[in-house]
Amino acid sequence: MTFFARLPFAVRVLATLALAWAAAAACVALDTPLPWMIGPLLATSLVSIAGGPTESWGPLRNAGQWTIGAALGLYFTPEVVALVGGLWWAIVLGIAWALLLGWLFGAWLYRVHAPRMHFVPAPMMRATSYFAGAIGAASEMTLLSEREGARTDLVAASHSLRLLIVTVTIPFALQWSGLHGLDILPPTLRVVSWPWLALMAVLTGAGALLMDRLGRANPWFMGAMLVSMALTVAGLSLSAVPQPLVNAAQLVIGVSLGVRFRADFLRTAPRWLASVAVGTLGLMAICAAFAGALAWATGLPWVTLLLGTSPGGITEMAITAKVLQLGVPVVSAFQVCRLIAVLMLVDPLYRRIYPPAAAGYGT
Repeated sequence: MTFFARLPFAVRVLATLALAWAAAAACVALDTPLPWMIGPLLATSLVSIAGGPTESWGPLRNAGQWTIGAALGLYFTPEVVALVGGLWWAIVLGIAWALLLGWLFGAWLYRVHAPRMHFVPAPMMRATSYFAGAIGAASEMTLLSEREGARTDLVAASHSLRLLIVTVTIPFALQWSGLHGLDILPPTLRVVSWPWLALMAVLTGAGALLMDRLGRANPWFMGAMLVSMALTVAGLSLSAVPQPLVNAAQLVIGVSLGVRFRADFLRTAPRWLASVAVGTLGLMAICAAFAGALAWATGLPWVTLLLGTSPGGITEMAITAKVLQLGVPVVSAFQVCRLIAVLMLVDPLYRRIYPPAAAGYGT
């Protein structure tokens, strides 16, 4: 056991937060996109891969998702809900598109790697490729893949790498392109009222705890956002969320993503990870084209639909939409509906497409 590994847990957490804050401050000075999330994410990832003693504390990550969820719910005014409701058909198309694209990505991973990875049984390789390609939450896809006998290390590594690439690439591309300031319906509430903020914290926290107790995906984000959304739709706009609190939330979320990468990450089937990286870039390009078609059909900004249909995580894409002012409600609606549908359908579809007797055979 190394000296760093023997450091107390609290010391490792505090050291990681200090590193993250320094990285965020540097990104602010450099005027990079999403400095409070991307800076900590990149710094923590690099130090983690180098073997540094990085650590994330679960309650801090939950608090960050809680804060972001409460802040995003403030965008859902009655006018916004009416707008999003009229896009139901586009959201359904987005769900079908995500399921199809994930299946094709998994099939491609299988074709590329099954002939080389003879040490992995065909059924295991099929399940690994399928769930690694699925466009869904990393933790949930890993758990589902475990039930189907997949190599969970490869599935988890695939989703972590894809999330890193999408989270870093899209904000930089959008900032450099100059496509920002297109938010169609910004939040109406911008004033912080501390007593009402405390009440909103209690209510959204209760929603997050309920979602957590029910075992739902992303409970601290989803529960808080749904309660905040319900209050806003009902006309009960209690308080804005202070920007420093939102920045801190982005920081701890960036840290929670960065610590997924450990010293042995790059040694985990390098060819597999290289294929995932190349495939992720391809997915982003294909999703950009699909977003263009939806933009033509709906009349909404292309960049808003790009974030809504991108193969990234809901929290990270919603933060990107909020910081770059690119249509938070639409992005959130697309991502939330896709997440729910994928979690419900991806495993039944796997069993339907690849029955146990045929798993590992065919395309």
